Amino acid sequence: MPSELVQRTVSMDNSLSHKIQVRQQMRRNVSLQPNQHAIGNVLISYVIESFVLKPGKSIWNSHTDFWECYQMAHTFLDMGYCVNVIQYYNDIFLPRKEYAFFIETPWNLQRCLPFLNADTVHFLFHNAAQANRLLGLQKRRGVTLRPRRFKPPNQALEHAECATVLGNEFTTSTFRYGKKPSYRIPISAQVVYPWLKEKDFNNCRNNFLWFGSGGLVHKGLDLVLEALIQMPDLHLTICGSISQEEYFVKAFYQELYQTPNIHTMGWIDVNSQNFRNIFNSCVGIVYSSCSEGGGGSVINCMHAGLIPIVSYQASVDVQEDYGVILKDSSIKQIKQEVQRISCLSKEKLRKMARGAWKYAIENHTRENLIKNYRNTIEKIRTNYDPKNEVLIHA
Repeated sequence: MPSELVQRTVSMDNSLSHKIQVRQQMRRNVSLQPNQHAIGNVLISYVIESFVLKPGKSIWNSHTDFWECYQMAHTFLDMGYCVNVIQYYNDIFLPRKEYAFFIETPWNLQRCLPFLNADTVHFLFHNAAQANRLLGLQKRRGVTLRPRRFKPPNQALEHAECATVLGNEFTTSTFRYGKKPSYRIPISAQVVYPWLKEKDFNNCRNNFLWFGSGGLVHKGLDLVLEALIQMPDLHLTICGSISQEEYFVKAFYQELYQTPNIHTMGWIDVNSQNFRNIFNSCVGIVYSSCSEGGGGSVINCMHAGLIPIVSYQASVDVQEDYGVILKDSSIKQIKQEVQRISCLSKEKLRKMARGAWKYAIENHTRENLIKNYRNTIEKIRTNYDPKNEVLIHA
């Protein structure tokens, strides 16, 4: 057999093996038992990675949901429930016992509903907002990019008794049509940083950060780029999964890699010294997302003492004494607000940064989520018959 064919066959075998491993992972069912007599069962359809770690491995900090799902399960374990956890896109799991709670995020609920003992930032808003951003980019630059974060249709809220929401009033408003009770549980942060007393706001006043995950148009990087290239005296550092979106990179290659005041770093660990160096040299985060369920990247940066300049749809509570809510996320307005912040006195910048850091510390920590989640579940258990409870976690 020719060596090229052998190499190709091995490559195909490796690819098939990887696909099989992914399929097996997505269909795993984790079972957890409380250290006491069980009072019932709970089913969580979210993420299972935190429950199948190899010995010595830590929970991933690339997103808050890995730790949050882990903590949700342990909240129920502490209350005396047996807990089953499945991957949210598990397409074969069927409930085989009675569940007091079904925590959903949100595609398995309606599929599993006939097998349950239950009576049973919305996907339409999310998809429409992203489509409008892609259409706007097409009109501005004559480029058509494929959607990266479209959500499949679901009617989970219609089948649920109530909802928990990690985001703020914006996120809650997209689910209000269902007329179901909602409970806000402020999102946590992967890392908590101390206040940087020595930060020099004169030196960092012209430096801003964009920090986000996949779906670069959805999260407004195109708008922020187009605004900052018009202000060569101001600098933008970009941290995110840029290389994974080749069509975006092709459309914005010059801005990303050939513009003196734009510094594209790629994905970065929020717990690394490199990231600490970046936020210590920047004054604020500019983030004009069109739809978020909690704005975790912004919250992380507020913990780092960065002033938030964000869209309303970023789903983060921002007051004018420590940040800016963009009214329309237009390129013109992004320019206006970034320039305005850069021109403030160092005393004002320090005060705003301190306010953002203080707000994050007081509202968005793991300790705060643990307390709020336990209190919320206790309220729900009081308000509903726990033998007939279904939840959607938005």
